[in-house]
Amino acid sequence: MDLQESYDNAGLIVGNANQEITKILISLDCTEEVVQEAIEKGCNLIISHHPIVFKGLKKFNGKNYVERTVIKAIENKIALYAIHTNLDNVTGGVNSKIADKLGLVNQAILESKPNVLRKMVVFVPRSHVEEVRTALFDAGAGQIGKHYDQCSFNTAGYGSFRPLAGSEPTIGEIGTQERVEETRIEVIYTRSIERKLLLALYEAHPYEEVAYDLFDLQNTTVEIGAGMIGNLPEPMDERDF
Repeated sequence: MDLQESYDNAGLIVGNANQEITKILISLDCTEEVVQEAIEKGCNLIISHHPIVFKGLKKFNGKNYVERTVIKAIENKIALYAIHTNLDNVTGGVNSKIADKLGLVNQAILESKPNVLRKMVVFVPRSHVEEVRTALFDAGAGQIGKHYDQCSFNTAGYGSFRPLAGSEPTIGEIGTQERVEETRIEVIYTRSIERKLLLALYEAHPYEEVAYDLFDLQNTTVEIGAGMIGNLPEPMDERDF
């Protein structure tokens, strides 16, 4: 949901996140008629582009179609999920499909979305550098632009630490300061994969306590943002277009 706009309400709107899904109905909007179609077709999940609920509801008494749609979905145990501006804000999303329909070439994002990119810096003993770096790449870190992945910067140095009582150090002895040759690995990633990235880091890193830093970046990415621009294959009269 990191790619949606602040006013939006994408994601799971009605239903239990642990519900087992058996059949899915996809629609542009979610209305009473769409819920009825889902009932008739035995679908227990509706994925729509536009969210049925945009702002808070204080009552559920069926006075408008939004409330009636939500009530009907709940009564029939149908989950409602919306993929809205987060689907607009990616290459290959809604705007890309419209551009494809218009036959545009050299497509590019019109306005890149800010605050999407982050950087992870992690310190790894030399014995596990390849293992940790590969784990970060496999989790989706290190993508720069459209044509490069597995990008990282690596600096050699040493780390110092003293294990205290109760610790189980991978290297060294309790009460003794250690100095270990380590590599500083830096990778860029999109905010949406941060949890996945941290889980991969903890799994691959040999230390009991992993030393890492996370940074916000002002950089933008060519893959994420609002709108799509492109060129027509051949010049056209604007009325014909």
